[in-house]
Parts: sequence; C-alpha cells; structure tokens
Amino acid sequence: MRTANEMYAFCLEKGFGQGYNKSQSLKHFSVIEKALFEDEDVLMCFTGIHNYVSMTKHDSNYAYAITKKRVIMGQKKVIGESIQTVFLDNINDITYSSGMLFGVITVDTIKEKFNVALDKAQAENINSQIHNVLHELKSNKTSVETPLQSNISSADELRKYKSLLDDGIISQDEFDQKKKQLLGI
Repeated sequence: MRTANEMYAFCLEKGFGQGYNKSQSLKHFSVIEKALFEDEDVLMCFTGIHNYVSMTKHDSNYAYAITKKRVIMGQKKVIGESIQTVFLDNINDITYSSGMLFGVITVDTIKEKFNVALDKAQAENINSQIHNVLHELKSNKTSVETPLQSNISSADELRKYKSLLDDGIISQDEFDQKKKQLLGI
C-alpha cells in the first residue's frame, strides 16, 4: 500500500479503526503517504486516538502505518500536520491492555512510550496483527543474514585449509580444490 485511499480501504476491510470519519482519516493517511520513502510500502495500517491518557487527555485521532523499516504516525491538523517516526530497531515492546471502554496498545520505544486507544475488539485484533507483522519481518531479516553467516564459516574453513597448506600437510592442488568447493566456483 502506498496511497491514503489504499490505507483507508485496508482499515475498513480489516476493521482496524476508521477514525472520526472517512474525510479525516484520509487526511491523516495522506500525511503518511507523503512521508513514505520511494522504496517503502505500508504492510499494515490503522487509526486510533494518539497519546491516550484519558477520555479528556489525548492528541485526538492519528493514522498509523508499519513498513519494513519503521512505524509512521500522522495527523492532519486544521493548520499544518504532525508526523512522528519510530524505526523498528528502536521499539522495545508493544503491549495491549483493555479498560472499560477502550483497548490500548502501548508502544515502548527507546525514547518514549505512546498509547493508542481504540474500540476493544479492534485494539485486540490490531495488536495481534502488529505482532504478526513484526515477527515476520524479524524472521525475514534473520533469513537474510543467514547467507552472511555461512560465508563467514566458509572463510574460516578456507583459513584452516590455507594453514594446512602452509604447514605442508596438504598439496596446492588439494587446497585449490577445497577452495573452489567452499567458494562455490
């Protein structure tokens, strides 16, 4: 997803908060749309009440988007806009709690915590989806790093065989053959 309309449609389809109304939600999502990097797509999005403390103490509705790199929060104001970004590596934890009226998703980052309040059922579903998305991203990151780890072990193996060659335990031909095998040549 890259456009405000796509993000809003996703929220409607999944029941991930519709904001105050369609017009306001689209304005909030347009702030996120403008903030996306050229190579960045939204994996998941929702709307909710930002920095929720109580029914009378909060920053009103915001749109939220999760990409492979970061969480983006945006709000279009009467004059201007507000945008906040938290890179995924800076998130310590995401928790969920429910009260009498709302479910609250708390995002704990290196610098701060922020609460997002929504209808209880929506908040529970959004929390579950956030964890699924973050788990999948972490799993993909780990699988991307695996070839690097195997290259390191191949290099270590190559050093061992070079040491054997230097000590005269194996011949140059045996070393060259093993080197080709380890490097996949």
